[in-house]
Amino acid sequence: MPYKLTLEPTEDELVHHSSRDVQSRRSSQAAHCEESGARSLSLLLQECKPSETKKKRELETIIIDSDEDEQVSKKQKQQLIEDEAFAQAVQHIGTSSSSKSPRAANKLDEAFGVDYEAGCRSSSTFRLMQVKGLPQWANKGCVNIRGVIQGDVQVALLSNYMVDIDWLLEACPRLKTVPSVVIFHGESGGSLELLQARKPNSWLLHKPPLRLSYGTHHTKAMFLLYPTGIRIVVHTANLIYIDWNNKSQGLWTQDFPYKNVAAGESKPSPFENDLVEYLQALEWTGCIAIISGIGEVHVDAAFFRKFDYSSAMVRLVASVPGYHLGRNLTKWGHLKLRTILQEQHFEEHFKGSPCVYQFSSLGSLDEKWMGEFGSSIQAGSTFGNEQLGPGPVQIVWPTVEDIRNSLEGYAAGGAVPSPLKNVERAFLSKYWYRWQADHTGRSRAIPHIKTFLRYNDQRLAWFLLTSSNLSKAAWGVLQKNGSQLMIRSYELGVLFLPSLVGNNSNVTPFSCTYSSSILPRELQNREDDGGKRQLRHTKLVTLSWKSSNHEKSDMDIFVRLPIPYALPPVKYDPKDIPWSWDRQYREPDMFGEVWPRQVRRYTMQS
Repeated sequence: MPYKLTLEPTEDELVHHSSRDVQSRRSSQAAHCEESGARSLSLLLQECKPSETKKKRELETIIIDSDEDEQVSKKQKQQLIEDEAFAQAVQHIGTSSSSKSPRAANKLDEAFGVDYEAGCRSSSTFRLMQVKGLPQWANKGCVNIRGVIQGDVQVALLSNYMVDIDWLLEACPRLKTVPSVVIFHGESGGSLELLQARKPNSWLLHKPPLRLSYGTHHTKAMFLLYPTGIRIVVHTANLIYIDWNNKSQGLWTQDFPYKNVAAGESKPSPFENDLVEYLQALEWTGCIAIISGIGEVHVDAAFFRKFDYSSAMVRLVASVPGYHLGRNLTKWGHLKLRTILQEQHFEEHFKGSPCVYQFSSLGSLDEKWMGEFGSSIQAGSTFGNEQLGPGPVQIVWPTVEDIRNSLEGYAAGGAVPSPLKNVERAFLSKYWYRWQADHTGRSRAIPHIKTFLRYNDQRLAWFLLTSSNLSKAAWGVLQKNGSQLMIRSYELGVLFLPSLVGNNSNVTPFSCTYSSSILPRELQNREDDGGKRQLRHTKLVTLSWKSSNHEKSDMDIFVRLPIPYALPPVKYDPKDIPWSWDRQYREPDMFGEVWPRQVRRYTMQS
């Protein structure tokens, strides 16, 4: 199940620090490090302390451009330098036993950074989110919330589980000027009362109905309406400070224009049908809004049919609560994923290849359900019509030491909320693999991202970014001899397939905020000597993929996806213990804290 606030806050976890707070915290880190033998760290920390100013500390590197975001202030540039210096100091704590020299480490970071930024940009629509406290190269090509919500937004529909209004308005001031804002949320109790009290009066709230117990509205998405089209964003972060600043997170975004009415009716794309059916399931009656150049409109699920999704680079994989049978059996959850994969053909080398499950919360599972879910994950056939078949399952999950040594220390464990009874089931032990992300600089940024994929070496058959953790509530469980799928929660994910990326590789991207767009080199059109377009084969690869002579072909395009963790993952050592959040851990983290500890989630939380 997704996490909720269960512990009271401490000053260390305040979302907004004064200069004195930050300096004090960093001084305590320096003292702790000196006790460990890193005596030079305190000098480095003094160099990167924040300037004394009444203004809020801010680090925002805008990746998706807009007119007002083209210039980065001197303060922001200085903050980048300070944060990188601090990141190097903090990373020294965790690597003080390493024999690698600082000069060698910097060269390695630079090498990572070149490939990393190029890879992030080549994927076009999938990005990792920025993380504070990382080296500067690790945030190149990554996004923050200001880089997503920008331009002349007329209507903003924000879908999430946890929402901190005070942080949201400060992190993205543009929302204050958006005429119509609707929040689809999963809050309840005191968190809901706080949301209602702190939201602007004009903002609307909608909590989709939960028809079954123990379910949640867990989808994390944005639907931004512009005069020229719509921007759709599917991501993995709650709308709270720590999720957008401290965690490894992912985001897909793509803009779509209005349909050309003069061209006549066109057949709805699968993306369009899946989107509208999902929005209808939210049982939102809609709102009245005014869109420049169009006038007054009623924005509801049906309104989303006005856009042209023919260039969509992904397929949607959603879950909605209920007992699904008949025609609806394969519309949702893992059967939806199975249905899409069964329609696809993949290269021969993916037959029997490994499948990675990576997520941040583990449900109460059994071997029978793992087999049921695996049948969906392993669906698909080769171009020779042979089934891909089962392959090794690898669950990427942080260890206790990963949490303890993370950028947040034990506090990061609050966002990996799985109890001992779920984590330490005997049959799971063979599946555990380490979270290692040196190539993206995120080994110590604990993952809140959720990904599922099938791979062979550094090549990807497909890749899914989703809000779904590994649970029956999120993915569904078959009942009544397989005639009924029971799902408890709302979820939304995007599935990357070579066929979709390839079909749209010659389409110039539409943008709601650009006057013109630059197509990544890997997706540019190619023509043969006769000036005719060639049919090219698209292959999805990781950032670490290296081309070989037998793979080079003018008929192939390779699209790098910034998978944040290393493939193949490393299996747990016997000494490794998978993290569970209801155990006690007495070895201090880098902040001198033990677990359980107090963690703050909301800005105005009392």
